[in-house]
Formats: sequence, structure tokens, C-alpha cells
Amino acid sequence: MKLTELAFHVNGEVKGDAEKKIDSVASISRARENSLTFFVKNRAVGDLRNTKAGVVLLTPEFSEQCECNRIVVDDPYAAFAKVARLLHPHPSVVSGIHASAIVSDSAEIAATASIGPLCVVGNNTVIGERVMLGAHCAIGANVTIGDDSRLHDRITICSDSVIGQRCEIMPGVVIGGDGFGYAEDDGKWLKIPQLGRVVIGDDVDIGANTTIDRAALDDTSIGDGVKLDNQIQIAHNVQIGEHTIMAGCTAVAGSASIGKRCRFGGHASILGQLEIVDDVYVNATSVVTRSIKTAGIYSSAIAVQENNRWQKVAGRLHRLNELAERVHKLEKQILVNQAQENQTLENQASGQQSGE
Repeated sequence: MKLTELAFHVNGEVKGDAEKKIDSVASISRARENSLTFFVKNRAVGDLRNTKAGVVLLTPEFSEQCECNRIVVDDPYAAFAKVARLLHPHPSVVSGIHASAIVSDSAEIAATASIGPLCVVGNNTVIGERVMLGAHCAIGANVTIGDDSRLHDRITICSDSVIGQRCEIMPGVVIGGDGFGYAEDDGKWLKIPQLGRVVIGDDVDIGANTTIDRAALDDTSIGDGVKLDNQIQIAHNVQIGEHTIMAGCTAVAGSASIGKRCRFGGHASILGQLEIVDDVYVNATSVVTRSIKTAGIYSSAIAVQENNRWQKVAGRLHRLNELAERVHKLEKQILVNQAQENQTLENQASGQQSGE
């Protein structure tokens, strides 16, 4: 694809040979004559000067520091994502049902869909146009999968779940398994039937081995454009707003409500029944124990440090309550002493006036 065509797709300006053809993307250090790469300001300028790339996506401030062809854009990383999708699109879905697949007679499978080896599709399930099911997928009864969604190998979609259009789900994902719902009865645990669904919007990506539990009564809901990394746990009745993104090993407990455009770093934990408003950023390993009512950046983790220093810090943390009580007593004693001193001064002043 010529630079002029690429520039059109990313709303950029070509500096250099506009007829240059590019056929792949690569990192800035490994890019070659027919490769496109990108440069952002947190990288070393030396990488930009030494790259062998056919073209670099960059911002105006670095344009003159690059000797090769370049496309000037406002956001090089976002532009790179768009070009990568253009040059490396998904393979076309080859329609058909593999001979080893087991498909219910009551299921509705679009003629353009692809059902891979050893798949199972349950009763009354509807699979849309150009949907791809990889090998060993198990799709329960009454499931709906929207057009152009791709489910890779060994995915389980339990009964009554709804998957939107253009979703991409990685291997090992389980959607619609029972939520962790139990009631205590005389020291024993009674399982509460999980009667709700999982409803996933359009353009949602779900990473490998992530689990999303069905609701107890209503719906576990994942909004349009949500992006979930690998090994994430979404518990029953959770609501996640549009275009929120979560990094690996994040865990969301039951009935938490998360707003739109939120961002969660890896291993973040959100306790149950909480509400998080739109546009909240939670840094990695943070634990959210209270509802967040104001947009902004939140953290709770202690950064790694040398072990001997950490042991001292940990010891002091254990003594914080004791120290707080001692400080409280000292403050009370200071107030008492100040009151006594003020009273003494008042008595002295009163005695002087009487003497006069």
C-alpha cells in the first residue's frame, strides 16, 4: 500500500516519497525497507535516527529529526493500530460446518458462519453471519452470537448468553458459568440458583482464560467496546460501561457497577456492591474498597523496594494503630496542659488587677 493511501486512512501528512509501498509493520529497531513503524516521545531519539524503516509515524515535533519517509500525525500509536489492521487483516471466514461438529437441529446457523472441528452447538442457539467458532468450542442452548464475531479454540458459552457483533474472544474463555452465590444456613452453605444471563455488547474483546459469570437474577452486562485482558474474573451481576479496559488478572466482585471509559491496571481488585463512575483510572495492583464517585486517577499499592527496607516498613505498618493511639493521647494531654496554662495566666492577670 502506498504512503498516500496510508496517510489518508490515518489523516496524516506524508513527508518523503509518497509513492513508496509498504507491506508490513514492525518495531522501530527491526523495521526494514518495506515496513512501517511508529515513534512516540518517551523513546530515545537515537532509535528514530537509526531506524531502517520504510516509513515512520510520528508527531510534528520529531519530523525534522527523522531522515527516512514519515507520516506526520497527532497520535502515532493510534495511527499505527489503524495501519496494522489495514496491512494485517483477519483471514476471511471459510463458511461451513466441520463434519465432527455436533449442532442441534433447532440451532440457526448463518450460511456464512464457520463451525470448527469438535464444536457443540446447543438447542435454539442463533449464530450470525460470518461468525467463526474455533475447534472444541461449546455453545449452550438459547445463545445468540452476533455477526462477524470470532471465537477462538476451546471457548465455552453457557446457556442464554448473548454475544454482540464483531466481538473477539480468545482461547479458554468461559462466559455464563454460575456466579459464586451461597446463603449460610445453620453453618452450612446453600447454593443459590444463578438464573440470570451474561449480555455482551458489540466490539468487545476478551482475553484468554477470562471468566464472566451469569447473574443471579438479572444480567451481567459488558458494554460496547469493552476490552478485557487475559485471566480476568467478572463476577455475577457486574455491570461494565462502554469502552472500559482492564489489564490482566483484574478481579471484579459481585454486583459492582463500573462506568464508561474506565481503565484498570493489572491485578486491580474491585470489591462487590461498589459503584465506580465514568472516566476513573485505577493503577495496577490497587484494591478498590469503597465506591468512587469522582473521575480521576486512583492508587493503593506500595511500590517494590529492597527487602530489608520493606521489612522495616511492614513492621511500622503493624504498629500504626498503636502509634495513632499514642499520638491521640499526647494531643489530648497537650490540650489539657494548654488549658491549665491559660487558666493560670488568667488567674495571675486577675490577681494583679485585684492588687491594683
